[in-house]
Amino acid sequence: MTLYPNLILDALRTVRYPGNGKDIVSLGMVEDDMRIDGNKVSFSLIFDRPTDPFIRSLVKSAETAILTHVGKDVEIQGNIAVKTRQAAPAPKPQVLPGVKNIIGISSGKGGVGKSTVSANLAVALAREGYKVGLLDADIFGPSMPKMFGVENEQVYMHNVDGRDLIIPIEKYGVKMLSIGLLVNADDALVWRGAMASKALTQLIEQADWGELDYFLIDMPPGTSDIHLSLVQTLGITGVVIVTTPQEVALADVRRGIAMFTGEKVNVPVLGVVENMAWFTPEKHPDERYYIFGQGGAERLKELFHVELLAEIPLVAAVGRHGDEGAPIALGDSITAQSFIHLAHNVIDAVDRRNSDLPPTVKVELK
Repeated sequence: MTLYPNLILDALRTVRYPGNGKDIVSLGMVEDDMRIDGNKVSFSLIFDRPTDPFIRSLVKSAETAILTHVGKDVEIQGNIAVKTRQAAPAPKPQVLPGVKNIIGISSGKGGVGKSTVSANLAVALAREGYKVGLLDADIFGPSMPKMFGVENEQVYMHNVDGRDLIIPIEKYGVKMLSIGLLVNADDALVWRGAMASKALTQLIEQADWGELDYFLIDMPPGTSDIHLSLVQTLGITGVVIVTTPQEVALADVRRGIAMFTGEKVNVPVLGVVENMAWFTPEKHPDERYYIFGQGGAERLKELFHVELLAEIPLVAAVGRHGDEGAPIALGDSITAQSFIHLAHNVIDAVDRRNSDLPPTVKVELK
C-alpha cells in the first residue's frame, strides 16, 4: 500500500477536539512536518498549552484513526510528537498614541544652533495651525526653558485615567518639557547614560502630551546611547540634522547620517538645515558674508542624497530673541520667514515619508 499525506490527513479529520467538537486538522493542530517512508509515517500534534487535558486522549485517537481509516499495515514511527504552539508576543503599546509625527532634531556636534532651530521650528509649526509638542532631550545642556522664557515655571501633575502625569508647559502654542524644568539651573547634571535615558523616558511616557500633529525632540549633540534609547522607545518618523558650513561640522554630520541610516537605528533623515549659512547685518539685510564657508550643505545633499531643508542666516536678533525667551519665529522678519519656510519643507518631507513617495530636491530658500 502506498501512503500519501492526504490519506493521513483525511483520517485525522475524523478526530475531534473535545473542547469545541472541531476536527484537529481544521484547527491547525497537525503540524506541517509529516514524513512518509514506505508504510511508516511520523508527524506532530500542536497544542496551545503544555497542560492541555486532552493531549493523551487525542494522541491515542489520532493513532487509532490512522490504523482504522488507512490500514493496519501503517506503522507510526515512534510516538506522535507533541508540541506547544508559540504564542504571538503581545503587541507593544504605543508610547504616544495621540501623536501623529515624531521628529528628532539632531546635530553631529554642539554649537551649531540645534536648539535654536528646534525652538523656532516648533513655534513656526504652531503658527501654521498645527498642534506641537517639544521635548528638550539635551539632558546635559537643556536650553528650552530659557528660550521659551519659562525658567521659573513650576511643573505640576494631574491624574488621567488613574495615572499621575506631568503637565507640559504650554507657551506660544507649543507644549514643552525639559529636564531643565525639574532641576536647579545652577546644578551640573552628572549622570550616567542609563540615568539620562531613564529621565527622558519618564518625560515621554509619564507626561500628558495629548493629541499632537508634530512632536519635536531636541536631541543631544553627537551620537550616544541616548539616541538609541529614543529610537527604541519611540517610532520616530524621521530626523532633521542641523549643521553649519564649516568642514569640521560637516564631517560630524556624515557620522550622524551614518548612525541614523544604519541597521541598528534605521530612521529616515528628512533633510539637513544649514544654520549660520551666512552673516547678514541687521541694518543691511541684503548683504551676505559667508564667514563660515559656503556650499557645505549642498555637498552633503549630493553625497548622501538628503534634502537641504533650509539655509538660516546668522543674524544677531536670533540669539537675542532666544535669550529673551521669545523665539524669532514669532515675528515677521526675513529671518522669521526662513523658519516658516523650514516648517513648510519639514511638513512636505514628512508627508512624502508617510506617503512612501520618493524624495525630491526642493529649491533652496535664499
